[in-house]
Amino acid sequence: MNGTADTDPPAGSGTPSGLPGPVAFQLVLLRRMADHHPGLVEDALRTLRASRADMREANRRWQARMYAPRARGGVQPYRALLGTPESVTTRRIGDLTCEALAWAVPLWPDLRFEVLTGTRGAVWNAWLVRAPGARAPDLRTTEDLTPWSCTVDEVARAFAPARPREGSAPTRWQLACTAPGPDGTPRDIVAEFTWGLYQRLTGSAPATPADGRDLTPSP
Repeated sequence: MNGTADTDPPAGSGTPSGLPGPVAFQLVLLRRMADHHPGLVEDALRTLRASRADMREANRRWQARMYAPRARGGVQPYRALLGTPESVTTRRIGDLTCEALAWAVPLWPDLRFEVLTGTRGAVWNAWLVRAPGARAPDLRTTEDLTPWSCTVDEVARAFAPARPREGSAPTRWQLACTAPGPDGTPRDIVAEFTWGLYQRLTGSAPATPADGRDLTPSP
């Protein structure tokens, strides 16, 4: 689990005093990334003109909004901070139909924050994805996996077949796959993501995944 998890959040509105909703939400994203890359997070805080205290407060208020006894679930907490989505599209995943809502995130202009919703607005997934028309990174070896450079979907496609593994927190995912190392020798790796954005390699993948699933996206 997260070794620097915040204490129980206080009740209150969704944003720290004086911060616009989109800024507060980006601070929520950064809070979960701070354990892995504090230097990148410090740079991002300067870009947002926010402090670490602002980041902690934004995260506490987000947790309060999400888990309060009378909290409105579904996509409403995201709309409350991010406003009107940049796009809303219908998407077919297997036999299921869902809506994909996407918002711009200025810290990562080539990405969008995407929320997939199903029946009655239930949230299936919420993470960062590549923006339409933005160029994805060329992932050929493990050296191309640099922090914040790529998304879950992009790594799954580059190093197929990829198998999902449980992360250390609800907003973290892992992929077990095989990728060439710097010398071209295949390596079994486990890539870790926070809010869908690549953070680090955590170790070697087991020969047989626990759930046996393949996360390689369909063409």
